[in-house]
Amino acid sequence: MSKVAIVTDSNSGITQKEAGKMGISVLPMPFTIDGKEYFEDISLTQAEFYEKLKGNADIATSQPSPESLIKLWKGLLEEYDEVVHIPMSSGLSGSCQTAIALAQDFDGRVQVVNNQRISITQRKSVEDAVRLKACGKDAAQIRKVLEETKLESSIYITVATLKYLKKGGRLTPAVAAIGTMLRIKPVLTIQGDKLDTFSKARTMHQAKQIMIDAIRSDMETRFGGVDAHQVGLDIAHTNNEAEAWKFREEVEAAFPGYKVDFVDPLSLSVSCHIGDGSLAIAASKILDI
Repeated sequence: MSKVAIVTDSNSGITQKEAGKMGISVLPMPFTIDGKEYFEDISLTQAEFYEKLKGNADIATSQPSPESLIKLWKGLLEEYDEVVHIPMSSGLSGSCQTAIALAQDFDGRVQVVNNQRISITQRKSVEDAVRLKACGKDAAQIRKVLEETKLESSIYITVATLKYLKKGGRLTPAVAAIGTMLRIKPVLTIQGDKLDTFSKARTMHQAKQIMIDAIRSDMETRFGGVDAHQVGLDIAHTNNEAEAWKFREEVEAAFPGYKVDFVDPLSLSVSCHIGDGSLAIAASKILDI
């Protein structure tokens, strides 16, 4: 049986410590803050990041260097036969296409998964890959399953401020100004490879209800119905842990018999585009292995 290494990046929200427990590798995403380079969960903690964000530092994300990818893969291939690499969605970053191009020089021993996942749902893909590996699947088989099921998930996010969406060019200054004046809280969605506006709310309570209703609709129309229990639910947040745990109670009350799998901070590469105070919920279809 082929020995398979599982690799992802820190966009998944998986920390280096968690990666060690899972038996996988996590490539840290690089940031430039006021001209200095940092690496998520290596030289930049969540607390440090939000402190710099609050201080209006100039923050930019970038993708891992080709050299860092090649070095990681070569190191793993000294111990393993194959590598499955699960980067963030190709629609939201160039890192996936870069990895696919670099993998061509590894004679099929590196399989790059382009399944349009990010953050909470990307983490689910990694967990599925670990399970598939345990069942004896090789790297190509794991990639095939993950890509075939790529659209079987949903994420909904509400943000506390429009400042960072405006800064990132996702809102025009005029729309952002009106939204801020009216205290509108947009609800965003990631379906496949794009971040889109889904709805808008006036209060966080209303935004949370919109997200719960959206998840319920997805269960009914895409995932066999609420009673089928075919999806796992997860919650994430940006520097908003107390509200996230409260949201977990509300979600579990809305869906009796469901248990939220985890409540985690969103990866910093997502956080820098939406700011702190956000909440997110994801539904991912449970892989039938």
